[in-house]
Amino acid sequence: MNGGSAPVSARVPVLLYHAVMEDPPGWIAEFSVTPRDFAAQLDAVRASGRTPVTISALTDHLRGRGAPLPPRPVLLTFDDGFADLPGPTAEALASRHLPATAYLTTGAITPGLRSLLPPAPMMTLAQAPLLEQYGMEVGGHTATHPQLDTLGPRRLRHELRYSKAVLEDTLGHEVRHLAYPHGYNSRAVRRAARAAGYESAVAVRHALSSERDEAYRIARLIVRRGHTVADVEAWMEGTGARVAPYPDSLPTMGWRLWRRARAAVRGPEFAG
Repeated sequence: MNGGSAPVSARVPVLLYHAVMEDPPGWIAEFSVTPRDFAAQLDAVRASGRTPVTISALTDHLRGRGAPLPPRPVLLTFDDGFADLPGPTAEALASRHLPATAYLTTGAITPGLRSLLPPAPMMTLAQAPLLEQYGMEVGGHTATHPQLDTLGPRRLRHELRYSKAVLEDTLGHEVRHLAYPHGYNSRAVRRAARAAGYESAVAVRHALSSERDEAYRIARLIVRRGHTVADVEAWMEGTGARVAPYPDSLPTMGWRLWRRARAAVRGPEFAG
């Protein structure tokens, strides 16, 4: 489905990766890719003729400031902070001169802390500066990875602000960008993200972004294990998915209400 009214030239693929591993834990396997497939997909991005940019460049455009976007931009993003990220994954990106943005879940990568993420090989907080040395931008992905749109105001503020402060202390500079765990957000969550000092936030939406997208729910295309180079090539051509912005569907809103009711009984739950 192509969808959307934005011309092909204004469609912006923002790819979302998680683990790049041969044998990932079962819970993340569907959302992981092998190193071989990852390399082939990166080569397809390079061959597409698109210009890779960071989330800062897209955010500045959406907020009406800074330099204009280059023709046919593309963005690469990575969620959570799996162990491969500051090593072979960052090296694969750097060798192809591909900038990227990494969104880190601080509770999952800080020794002695806990998160809602199931067990998996993870990088450490101390390695976050190494990502920047490879040319990656670092953003926040909350402290524990909950379904943000089911939280009360106090817990929501903590998830957004504490993780931001931890990353800023580690990196020595402001952290401007956020990724909602599993893309879950709402108007209240978007307002809280702005109030916490983030200048942008990425969702999932399984859609192409665009030069008219919303700065606090930028659409991304989640890369699954079954996706092929042909899928990536289609996204690079601005096809193969609908185009943001677009309003939430009734099923999406109903799913949110059901999850809120469940969280009221069980407490905060893993977003995944």
